[in-house]
Amino acid sequence: MRDDSLVLRIAGRPVGRYITRPELPPKLSPRPYLHPVTTLAGTAVTELSPADHVHHLGVGVAVPDVEGHNFWGGRTFVRDQGPTELDNHGAQRHAGFQLSDPDGFVEELRWMAAGGELLRERRTVAATELTDAAWALDFTFSLTNTTDGPLSIGSPATNGRPGAAYGGFFWRARKEAESPAVFTHDTEGEDAVHGRRADWLALAGATWTLVFAGATEQTRRDPWFVRTAEYPGVGSSLAHDERLHIPAGDTVVRRIVTVIADGRLDRGETAALVRKAVSP
Repeated sequence: MRDDSLVLRIAGRPVGRYITRPELPPKLSPRPYLHPVTTLAGTAVTELSPADHVHHLGVGVAVPDVEGHNFWGGRTFVRDQGPTELDNHGAQRHAGFQLSDPDGFVEELRWMAAGGELLRERRTVAATELTDAAWALDFTFSLTNTTDGPLSIGSPATNGRPGAAYGGFFWRARKEAESPAVFTHDTEGEDAVHGRRADWLALAGATWTLVFAGATEQTRRDPWFVRTAEYPGVGSSLAHDERLHIPAGDTVVRRIVTVIADGRLDRGETAALVRKAVSP
């Protein structure tokens, strides 16, 4: 294993590559990411720097506003002004692995901006086989405010752009000729699921299905950010209706388990895999 990347494996089979020190321009808010992530049959279900959003980096944690600093990449939404090019980008720096195995790792990261550290992150990622056609990616991130004062996390929505409460865990999915289907246990379609809370949400492409599940009570309180028509992507919303405040020394924790399956699953199959993937 090289220090700048590692490969996640299920029974010896590679299913994801994690890049710890990407060489990216500052305006993309450099950060570690997973790409490619694949099904057990080898179908890639992530994209890296696609033409429509070059700052979308596979699977990771991205936040557009940490006390005014952009850890998402691209333009910053400014109230009463709109998307604006600003020199305010931060970077997540890999500080080391506390644990690294073929099926997962524990990593420490430093969220740096304007020459100083704002947040210290502990990231725990684990890959688990569920069936011969599905596996689970268990992703936990803990953000600790290491400054001397309070910090707050915002989104374009909290800064005045309705429907754009992205920021947190984010998965840029595979783009195909047809937009993927999206559904929860009781509804379907982008308009119906975007901005809503649901224990799990499924994104189904031509030959694959991704199922995202909040694995803690606090994570399930975050509404989902969903795109299918413009591009395929799913994330959590740390700052949906209002900014998320983190006092000095406090920690915010979220855990999302994603089922990566070959084939297009129905609701029954999806619910069964989520129950198997999310331990109490």
